[in-house]
Amino acid sequence: MEHPLIPNLSELTLDELITKITELNKKLTIAMRSGNGHLCGQIRMAIDSYQSAYREKIDQQNKSAGRDFGNIIDIS
Repeated sequence: MEHPLIPNLSELTLDELITKITELNKKLTIAMRSGNGHLCGQIRMAIDSYQSAYREKIDQQNKSAGRDFGNIIDIS
């Protein structure tokens, strides 16, 4: 499920996506330690959105390089 408050992620680079995912994971750890379950859910939803955008960018790069593995194994 995509987080409704996250802007368009297609404009971000892979490095920017990784940086944001790392930041969100740190924030998730803090939220988990504080016991705030609702915040944890929101952060997890945001992480899922960024990870989805990251996977799409990787897939696009692989397809443009001629490495389309989608027909071999699809674990999503």
